[in-house]
Amino acid sequence: MTNNSKKEYFKGIRNINYEGRDSKNPFSYKFYNPEQIVAGKKMKDHFKFSVAYWHSFCGTGADPFGAPTQNFPWDKSQDPLHAAKDKADAAFEFISKMGFDYYCFHDYDLIQEGKSIKESEKRLKLISDYLLLKQKEHGIKPLWGTANCFSNPVYMNGAATNPEFDIVARAGAQVKLALDTTIKLGGLNYVFWGGREGYLSLLNTDMKRELEHMAEFLRISRDYARNNGFKGTFFIEPKPMEPSKHQYDFDTATAIGFLKNYGLEKDFKINIEVNHATLAQHTFQHELTVAANDDMLGSIDANRGDYQNGWDTDQFPNNLQETTLAMMVILKSSGFKGGGVNFDAKLRRNSTDLEDLFHAHIGGADTFARSLLIADKLLSNSKIPEILAKRYSTFDKGNGKLFEQGELNLVDLFKIAYETEKYSLKSGKQELIENIIFNHIN
Repeated sequence: MTNNSKKEYFKGIRNINYEGRDSKNPFSYKFYNPEQIVAGKKMKDHFKFSVAYWHSFCGTGADPFGAPTQNFPWDKSQDPLHAAKDKADAAFEFISKMGFDYYCFHDYDLIQEGKSIKESEKRLKLISDYLLLKQKEHGIKPLWGTANCFSNPVYMNGAATNPEFDIVARAGAQVKLALDTTIKLGGLNYVFWGGREGYLSLLNTDMKRELEHMAEFLRISRDYARNNGFKGTFFIEPKPMEPSKHQYDFDTATAIGFLKNYGLEKDFKINIEVNHATLAQHTFQHELTVAANDDMLGSIDANRGDYQNGWDTDQFPNNLQETTLAMMVILKSSGFKGGGVNFDAKLRRNSTDLEDLFHAHIGGADTFARSLLIADKLLSNSKIPEILAKRYSTFDKGNGKLFEQGELNLVDLFKIAYETEKYSLKSGKQELIENIIFNHIN
């Protein structure tokens, strides 16, 4: 028997269904049709839409300048276990009504952290027992789990990269419990986000030693999980800064380089967040392309930043052009390596109604679904692939092909250039491609 099993938090809101573009019902999908076949598979399978437990059910609207504004009904009890069960009831009701199959969590999103590792272990066991019942009842499970090794003050100097060994050991204990919980709940993947794995000043930082410690921490975490039956993928989530001045997983290229340098690339892929890409002064499309080029595109956290602000605003995605360009990369790379689309986004501080949570996720799902439809047409029924192929056509035959095959040396290039009298300047057709994309966004 589940806790408060008869209690309904989102009263008056029925299951969200696909009703088509012309529907006037704000509680319906206009573009996200889960069973529709696009590019050879169901739309829902392209995305594996997931709800972020932390923003959607732990968020309060508080910011550095003001107290909470979102006083939601599942956040009332002072008893940690009762409060965690109330939150789980609300979460599974919401995810089920959205028609999604997945959620993502940090360990202490699920239940309040205890005063000791021993107490936290007991709490996580109790709430994970309850979550197993909820998962069975609703057919929902974790896309991935992770550990919050950044909020507790003990991590002010990092977790795996902390200069104090006792703190590194504490982080290891916390990650063990988070892995245990993820495995128990049938989580498909596990994420490492190094929120404080970086530095505030190089004056008191041994960067080489800290990077080696982080690699060793990832190795032993991987080995523990594998030895305990975890068959999923481990993800690294890049972010350039905030809260650290510089985080070691600065961007996708840096993270991939780190993984390859320490021999971790076979077990780890990249989880890319839109807002983190823009903070690194990259586009989302760029970060996805870098990961896809190395077959490392594992999963994404879907949100957007405010392009006038230089920090992580975590707004729900609604930039159709940005997501269309992203879906083109994702489709060309044959989808994600184990992951999906997690809505790592939060309601605005002045969005205080329960229904706002539905409007936000409906809009996010429709944005990605609409982008998928557009991207599929652009790749299968537009001039863009032909333009791109033509631009590199000189490498498909003759000396260009020999160069790609590694059959020419520098002297060969000199001789070819020596005999070439005229060079043509060929247009990249950027404006034409931009117009084609614009004309397909309708």
